[in-house]
Amino acid sequence: MKYYLYLTIFILVLIGGCKKTETPDIVSDPIINNFAFLSEHNPGLNSNIYLTEISGSITGRLPYKTDMKNLVASFNSFGSNVTIGSSIQSSGITPNDFTNILNYEVSNVSKDVKYDVDAILFTGLPIVELNIENNSDIVSKEEYISGESIVIGGRGFQNFEGEMKIRGRGHSTWGLHPKKPYQMKLDEKSEFLGMPEGKKWIFLAEYSDKTLIRTRLAFEMGYLSNLDWTPRCRYAEVFINNSYNGTYNITEKVEESSSRVNVGDDGYLLEIDTPDHLDEEDIYFNSYKFLYQIKEPSTTYNSPEYEYIVDYIEDFESALFGGNFKDPITGYRSYIDVESFVDWYLINEIAKNVDARAYSSIYLNLVPGEKLKMGPLWDFDLSFGNVDYADSQYTDGFWIKYNSYFTRLFQDPYFVSQVKDRFNFFNDKRDYFLEIIDTQQHKLRFAQEENDLRWDLYGNYVWPNPIYFETHIEEVNHLKMWMIDRFNWLEETFDNM
Repeated sequence: MKYYLYLTIFILVLIGGCKKTETPDIVSDPIINNFAFLSEHNPGLNSNIYLTEISGSITGRLPYKTDMKNLVASFNSFGSNVTIGSSIQSSGITPNDFTNILNYEVSNVSKDVKYDVDAILFTGLPIVELNIENNSDIVSKEEYISGESIVIGGRGFQNFEGEMKIRGRGHSTWGLHPKKPYQMKLDEKSEFLGMPEGKKWIFLAEYSDKTLIRTRLAFEMGYLSNLDWTPRCRYAEVFINNSYNGTYNITEKVEESSSRVNVGDDGYLLEIDTPDHLDEEDIYFNSYKFLYQIKEPSTTYNSPEYEYIVDYIEDFESALFGGNFKDPITGYRSYIDVESFVDWYLINEIAKNVDARAYSSIYLNLVPGEKLKMGPLWDFDLSFGNVDYADSQYTDGFWIKYNSYFTRLFQDPYFVSQVKDRFNFFNDKRDYFLEIIDTQQHKLRFAQEENDLRWDLYGNYVWPNPIYFETHIEEVNHLKMWMIDRFNWLEETFDNM
């Protein structure tokens, strides 16, 4: 009897020990994947666009002309709700404005997960459409043709529509390269791409500069300088008569204006230039050293305005090259704004800008009763070593210093001390300038691809490249190393001067 009792107890214990232990359900994190814009839900798309998810960021590019304000996204989700703010999102149903980055959130009972959805229109740069009357080509540098300018601003820029006229511009850049630069004149003064109101805007093709960055880099130095004004600029994708023409650097024109070269109605904007650049209507004079073109004001030969500036430049040169040129009262310092000469010199010398020694695009300005100033900066596509026909290719050696004005100025210890002190200001910011290059490279990461598809630049010689690479990033890295080596050479040389 005891045997059966013990057996019964043993079996009950065994059964109790084998009873299944309950465990809590495992709840997976909520996710969104397979994010896309399908043509069946977006009639404006010719094909499906699939975006990529990396570390909580969902990114992808959409074609030019996509209506970003009314896109329907499709996606898979694992969670109870998908929302943008308080708005419930339904895959394949809910339309949204994807102009800016949207913050999607998917949640379940235990967790919320956020995704930044970055849908990029074309390359992410603003788009400028130039629609020419009768779909005409822009073939002349002298004659404007009429049309309409439309800006699709995208992120950070206002849309714009306005009547305009446009013509070609430039010298070697117009004659040698298939991608042409332009000057656009709006019918009315307007803000353009976030830049202050103006009528005339320059479309720099930057064909020789495969980084597309050199002009922007030099202008960034100008923004930190003592120069009165440096042109503002914006990258944009340009379409002419609905045909893609590449990535352009659109800048303010160098001209007299309260928001540009502010010399007033009676002030002077001068350019040191060469005879082959002159047009028949240009007003100019030859000083002892240079040919000066009078860009502003509008004047005529032998007028009082003409005689004033001719006499001023001749008096300045006489003082500069005279025996008492170092004298602060009777020498050159009584004629020029030294700070502007120093900063203009240093920026062009750091960049080793080939044309800025004595050739062209060397601007000066003067308000009667004040002193002559250098500036503004201009024309840097053939700078930072991007030239194969001059020693400005190399990081070693002076270049702008051999401009006859600066050669003489460097014979004055006072001017040398000003240059050396001011160089330290720019040299201390070399890391900032490297960051500028990196920032622009990232901004252009898609644009340079489209520009290259249009013009087949990488891996090919383009006049006057001394060296060329297979990719944009290699071009950018070369620019960075060139600039570092240039700063190093100047630092050592000025220290020993």
